Amino acid sequence: MKKIVVLGSINIDTILNIERLPLPGETMAMHDRSIAGGGKGANQAIAAARAGSETSFIAKIGKDHAADFMMDTFKNDGLNIDHVTIDDKAGTGKAYILLDEHGQNSILIYGGANQAVTTKDIDDAANAISEADCLIAQFEVPIPAITEAFKIAKENNVLTILNPAPAKQDIPAELLKLTDIIAPNETEAEAITGIKVVDEASMIAAADKMHEMGIEIVLITVGSKGSFYSLEDHSYGFVDAFKVKAVDTTAAGDTFIGYLASQLNKDLDNLVGAMRFANKASSITVQEKGAQNSIPYHNQVEF
Repeated sequence: MKKIVVLGSINIDTILNIERLPLPGETMAMHDRSIAGGGKGANQAIAAARAGSETSFIAKIGKDHAADFMMDTFKNDGLNIDHVTIDDKAGTGKAYILLDEHGQNSILIYGGANQAVTTKDIDDAANAISEADCLIAQFEVPIPAITEAFKIAKENNVLTILNPAPAKQDIPAELLKLTDIIAPNETEAEAITGIKVVDEASMIAAADKMHEMGIEIVLITVGSKGSFYSLEDHSYGFVDAFKVKAVDTTAAGDTFIGYLASQLNKDLDNLVGAMRFANKASSITVQEKGAQNSIPYHNQVEF
């Protein structure tokens, strides 16, 4: 069984169902409203656990009802939550998701306790990181904490996966050099490289630029089309998505990351197969509304 550690965010998602995204200054009615557990870190940790990995989560929550709800969710999925700590000042993170009739979304984030994760929190979890097969992080927690975690991982030959979301420019070079696999979507790839990703040629150009930054493997997810990969030796390819009717794309990328990590061999010789399996899991996620409730279990992901 793979040992995976996820460093990341916990949010309570408020999902607002609308016909289309509003124009500037426009007032619109909602069709529906719902609340569910979310946060990129929590989603990816749950995906890894449901994929069959032994998963530990490093995160921070507030001292509120939302935190109790999330902790119960983590326990139900069998996550190790020894390093999910409470911040007395900030509330649990919140996300407000605008979801249109075609399943596309725009998301607004209140960081809350997620922004209170410190390097001390990471050092306290050093044993869990050093014993893992893979460490995953995203940008909904502070970069100094991510960098510290990746340093510990690399000192112990632990694979590091960075999901650079939300999109961020000027990522510290130190962090990029500690990253084995970077997995942006098209928007995030453009933010990192300045290259607009619209076709295979631009994907290759963006990947090459990320390789120059010190990253061995670049994966670019492109929604309903699938996922692109590029290796430092300039070999590359595309793994097609599974064609389904998308109801809600929330957590699709997080499902991909969690399932990918759960499948990867240490020498990465099964990268394409792991990506295909992760694509399949994501295709199930988009067929149901919500984030964590839509993430499938391993026995549901069949070819």
